[in-house]
Amino acid sequence: MTYSFKGKSILITGGTGSFGQKFVEFALKELSPKKLVVFSRDELKQFNMAAKFPESQYPCMRYFIGDVRDRNRVMRALSGIDLVVHASAMKQIVAAEYNPTECIATNVLGAQNIIDAAIENGVQKVVALSTDKAANPINLYGATKLCSDKLFVAANNLSGEQNTRFSVVRYGNVAGSRGSVIPFFKKLVSEGQKTLPVTHEDMTRFIITLDQGVRLVANTFETMHGGEIIVPKLPSLKITDIIPFLGNDLNYKVIGIRPGEKLHEVMIPEEETRNSIDMGDHFIIQPNHHWWNVSSFKKSVESQGKPMKDLKEYASGTNTQWLSPDELKELMDSI
Repeated sequence: MTYSFKGKSILITGGTGSFGQKFVEFALKELSPKKLVVFSRDELKQFNMAAKFPESQYPCMRYFIGDVRDRNRVMRALSGIDLVVHASAMKQIVAAEYNPTECIATNVLGAQNIIDAAIENGVQKVVALSTDKAANPINLYGATKLCSDKLFVAANNLSGEQNTRFSVVRYGNVAGSRGSVIPFFKKLVSEGQKTLPVTHEDMTRFIITLDQGVRLVANTFETMHGGEIIVPKLPSLKITDIIPFLGNDLNYKVIGIRPGEKLHEVMIPEEETRNSIDMGDHFIIQPNHHWWNVSSFKKSVESQGKPMKDLKEYASGTNTQWLSPDELKELMDSI
């Protein structure tokens, strides 16, 4: 990593979440920031996080209570900030379906607030976290994240003389994060359950660790031009393949796919492959905008990679990279 974070002021929205806490831990160890601001709306989580990363021990740490839906608060929070990681989102699929206006307010209007505040305050770079569910969305959460992705890509055409750059990182399930399947299964097993609920026996998922996600975001700050959607190449796993590594004499019961849930994850749908470039360890979805097509950015990206000619789509069910039994065991033991 050649990009220097030293002396930079970094703010992470949703900073008390699984990703945020891991990013803070990574930044304190490896990035040497001037200021590291945790922006979130839950004062209890911030209190607990401040006990883990106290300002007395880490003078760069700051804790800022606020909501991305509050435009004025976001504007104040980004004052003097150089780099923003936008990890805040309403993520629960069912909750989003029952509370659509809340999901839109956080994921769409909140994204626009970040964009406006970043440009107004002269922030240098913003990296927004996306999700596989934004690709061909079938639920409201995915639809709002697709809208958010589009906002951040288009924002590069709005910054003008401020030259604030915006890029998006899109990846699948984070192993070990709150709400992910592995900790959920482990909890059930610890409670004595022998039959685990599986929504479909053929269901597959991409998998990424928190550490990999954090490093991907840090690397994106280094390589981004502004406007790209970065999609890492990840291994797939079959959900039922997890069960033998949780204990002996376990089985599963198929309970049916939940509303808004996909059988396989898609991170690059067929329609976007024509704009996508294979960079070796990741893909770049190029923005379909005139300003990108006439820029040196497009030439730079395409000269370093190759078109996605051999892939119809990038999906977990047709992926060529799968976790081996040894890798799956190592993953399970690490969570």
